[in-house]
Amino acid sequence: MRAFESRNLILSQLADPELLALERILEPLPLPRDFELVHPGTPVSYYYFLESGIASMVATSPEGRKAEIGVLGRDAMSPPALTLDAERFSFDVMMQVGGHGRRVDAGALACFLVDRPPVRRLLSHFLHTFFVQVANNALSNAVHKIDVRLAKWILMCHDRLEGEEIEITHEYMATMLGVRRSSVTDALHLLEGQHFIYSTRGMVIIRDRASLEAFAADAYDVHGISSRDWPQISHRPLAIYR
Repeated sequence: MRAFESRNLILSQLADPELLALERILEPLPLPRDFELVHPGTPVSYYYFLESGIASMVATSPEGRKAEIGVLGRDAMSPPALTLDAERFSFDVMMQVGGHGRRVDAGALACFLVDRPPVRRLLSHFLHTFFVQVANNALSNAVHKIDVRLAKWILMCHDRLEGEEIEITHEYMATMLGVRRSSVTDALHLLEGQHFIYSTRGMVIIRDRASLEAFAADAYDVHGISSRDWPQISHRPLAIYR
């Protein structure tokens, strides 16, 4: 029997012995909206495996302007650090949609990985995929209009959530996309006019996922962006809290 069932795509791919060993150092916990997983300029104390909810990796300019550079959810380990050494992390990672997950002390995870090459390879694959996402986001910001970028972003959020509802404000979307709130409002109206989504105060509801994907086109349908390549895992209820 598995040590526990997990919706996290990394944990779900671990072999039973590795999962059982890792369970001993994992701590389940709620991850409410605005919870900061790591603060820029500080060492990483914990790594988080999200089971639900969405985290954003955000870059901040010297003038204080912010923009999202990556989306993390049940597909991820957060923060997506390239090393497990206690180095200072360059970006803010915070929950934009509340959920729950499991965290592990950074030092304990480093010790766990010492003699487990298969797990290290799995984490390296995740980091490569996340790098592809960040690179694609940079390209999309340069070549796609805001309505296409917003459609891609909504799809990426939808991939990481259960159900059709995304609890998010216009203001937050504008910050994440690095644009004015009025631009987000106009783009949402366009997507609503095509009957792809329904937007209300603090909520976006997916109405026609297939048409939204067709509209986003090559902004979304890219390896590392689309969820089509994700492994299929169980969606049975989880015993998160003990």
